[in-house]
Amino acid sequence: MSHPPSSVDYESVDTTYLEKRKLKKGAAGWILLASLGVSYVISGDYAGWNFGLAAGGFGGMLVATVLMAIMYTAMVLSIAELSSSLPTAGGGYSFARRALGPWGGYVTGTAILLEYAIAPAAIAIFIGGYVNELIGLNGPLVYAAFYALFVGIHLWGAGEALKIMMGITALAVVAILVFVIGMLPHFSVDNLFDIAPSAGVAGASAFLPEGVMGIWGALPFAIWLFLAVEGVPLAAEEAGDPGRDMPRGIITAMLVLLVFAACVLLLAPGGAGAAAMSEHAAPLVGALQAVYGPDSWAAGFVNLVGLAGLIASFFSIIFGYSRQTFALSRAGYLPRWLSVTGERKVPYLALIVPGVIGFLLSLTGKGDLMITMAVFGATISYAMMTLSHILLRRREPELERPYRTPGGTLTSGVAFVLAIVAFLSTFVVSVEAALWSAVFYAVMLAYFGLYSRHRLVAQAPEEEFEAIARAERELADEEPAPSMV
Repeated sequence: MSHPPSSVDYESVDTTYLEKRKLKKGAAGWILLASLGVSYVISGDYAGWNFGLAAGGFGGMLVATVLMAIMYTAMVLSIAELSSSLPTAGGGYSFARRALGPWGGYVTGTAILLEYAIAPAAIAIFIGGYVNELIGLNGPLVYAAFYALFVGIHLWGAGEALKIMMGITALAVVAILVFVIGMLPHFSVDNLFDIAPSAGVAGASAFLPEGVMGIWGALPFAIWLFLAVEGVPLAAEEAGDPGRDMPRGIITAMLVLLVFAACVLLLAPGGAGAAAMSEHAAPLVGALQAVYGPDSWAAGFVNLVGLAGLIASFFSIIFGYSRQTFALSRAGYLPRWLSVTGERKVPYLALIVPGVIGFLLSLTGKGDLMITMAVFGATISYAMMTLSHILLRRREPELERPYRTPGGTLTSGVAFVLAIVAFLSTFVVSVEAALWSAVFYAVMLAYFGLYSRHRLVAQAPEEEFEAIARAERELADEEPAPSMV
């Protein structure tokens, strides 16, 4: 029996290739992984989400957030299973590689890379806003200082970086708790609906001042409350027991993030008014200043300690983009030199190169544009990962699954449909962001199609399955067919 020719070509490498590309095993247990999941996202509670109030009013943002909470919860339950079954540093790329082949894996990995390379640029801009509130300093010097400091800490070592990140995240959580306690006595439902309905907009009301289209417009900003939690599996090769630790870590993180999202969405506009919060650079600080005065200790504390929330996400997403770059490079999809690790088992070039690109993007100062571009990449990866869950459940029922998704393919199917809806929303919010993201995609796909797909590394963990399957097919083809008598 003949088989169709493969769309990719493999090259074999010697043992020194993988020896130079090793990560530090056992650097993260499930508690550290849960902290990583919260850390990835927690900046979204401090800034960025509130632009959704301007896009759709409180009602539009509320509906959008509920929809995205359902999508993320279903997706997290799906990738909890995938990460326990396929624990490599490739994360979503490795899931899609197994289910959808090299093109599917590359499309997914590139989408994650788009998300993770651009999200820190948006966060750097928001950090500048918080630093400006504190000391009156903002702009390129602030962005450069934070990139240099936190890329530098990651170069020190994964275990050390993750422990520092856990401490920063704990501070950020304390600041959110202070915000919640401070705002609860001042909550009023009337404050949620103080944005006037837009004239001439069909279906506009106090609940939906921009009509139903406002829900579409708010979706990317609702995503910002959960964006990047799916990056926990990128630490799989550095986990002690990924089959057990990955599901526990990512599900715990998601539960914490759901609570935080509900708190900030209700209490910031509910205390200070949706209109005032819709364009504030630091909404949690602004809300506390509105009710306690600009010089109150609560506002000052949340501004100072709340900067840790932005730093935590900035810090952890740097970890995420480095691991995705490392995995794609190690397998030959990206230039192989990007995956070399040093004495401390850290992929230093995979940390530095995307960091330089992110810093250059931060110089635009367009945080909302960066958010939408990051969401463009993220939603593509979500659709691909949840589709991978569905396909692997059907094609490989015998695959070892230390954790199984409740609801099976129904759960991942819900996430898949909502991911496509969220992807379409990026075009509603900013055609410019969608077009720039599409240009990035076109360049990356051209690189793969014309060059790297002919130079994949057979011994890379994510590619070994395909190499074995191909060898088995070739062996079957060489066997003589049984004679027909």
